[in-house]
Amino acid sequence: MNRIFRIMLIAALLMLLAAGCEQGPDPEPDVQDRIKSLLDQEWTAFQQEHGFTDGGLGIHLMTPDGDLFASSGLGKEADADIHFRGASTTKTFTAASIMLMHQKGLVNIDDFVTDNIPGTSRPYLPDTPEYQVPNKDRITIRQLLEHRAGVFDVDNDPVPEEADAPYAGMHYIEYVKSEPGRENHTFTFDELAGVAAGHGLSYWEPGTGFHYSNTGYSLLGKIVERVSNMDYGRYVQETFVQPLGLDNTYFPYLGTDTHLPSPYARGFTLCQGQFTETTRDNMSPHVAEGNIITTPGDLSRWINLLLSGKAGLEGDIIAMMTDVRPTDEFHGVYGLGMTRTAGIGYGHNGGYPGYLTIMRHSPEDGVSVVLFATALDAQDLTGQLDFMVNVVRKARETAGYPGDQHRG
Repeated sequence: MNRIFRIMLIAALLMLLAAGCEQGPDPEPDVQDRIKSLLDQEWTAFQQEHGFTDGGLGIHLMTPDGDLFASSGLGKEADADIHFRGASTTKTFTAASIMLMHQKGLVNIDDFVTDNIPGTSRPYLPDTPEYQVPNKDRITIRQLLEHRAGVFDVDNDPVPEEADAPYAGMHYIEYVKSEPGRENHTFTFDELAGVAAGHGLSYWEPGTGFHYSNTGYSLLGKIVERVSNMDYGRYVQETFVQPLGLDNTYFPYLGTDTHLPSPYARGFTLCQGQFTETTRDNMSPHVAEGNIITTPGDLSRWINLLLSGKAGLEGDIIAMMTDVRPTDEFHGVYGLGMTRTAGIGYGHNGGYPGYLTIMRHSPEDGVSVVLFATALDAQDLTGQLDFMVNVVRKARETAGYPGDQHRG
């Protein structure tokens, strides 16, 4: 994928956004067969309409009647342990980390990021030039969680043309990766925050609007590290991944970590009329906001455990996370690392070159679902997301859990 191609895709992805019970018995074979037929029918029609020549669709449902996996286009060997890139579903792990720390008194989400970590003389964010983002002394941790801090998104938005930098008018991450020999450069929180700080970039005063910001979640990742005295990936692994048995979930952080573990689903992207494989990539710019590699089984288990109170977070903390508010933009509603979709519940979407994911849990009926596509239409992301939401609704109905279609 050339640089312009990649830049257009990543810019388009901004428009995208906005497991705890014991595994039950297998569902009735006819239910699984009917969901398989549903996916085949829906995916075949979508492929033909959008000009996809490869890729597939997979779904994992956790219901009170049992769990099931079905797929179309992923091969006969595909099952609930096939790896893919979950992209921004990563944010639920970051938000859960911060909220668990809040629950334990290690963090107060209503503190400013310039305040000291409770019981220490160290501020949440370093008092160094890299972290002098505009309005820093008025940004709270809560505002970072809900994308209302006004933090410039170095990932999705180009640096303004008037900036005094060789990457002015360009996306910083793509600029760096396009330089000879730097495709596998390992990005850091300090580096990404430093772009926003060094050029005085922000959207508006904290608390005055919503703007989805991957860089805001990079700042949260830094806070997790400073409070825990661990690397972000180690903290998440030791706090959630290992205790919850999410054995197929990883958070790569090196620029050279471009592969997915086997078995994995290859990813493809349609952009500017070109359909290209985009499976391998440098995920180091996306630590804490989009670097997760996971499986449908693990991801549905995660959202089930998290929102049913079996991942360590108490009910009042979960209620804070799921207290969603209108965003006045493409993301609909958003809480603290959570969105909500009528009829299918709370969770997060994830979009990255080659992969598009919907992850939801419905407290009303206890159903958790992960639907993922391994071909992404960068030319019509919102259309593909609408298509996938409808597939989730139909799959739930086929399984006997239609949900409340009118719930806001």
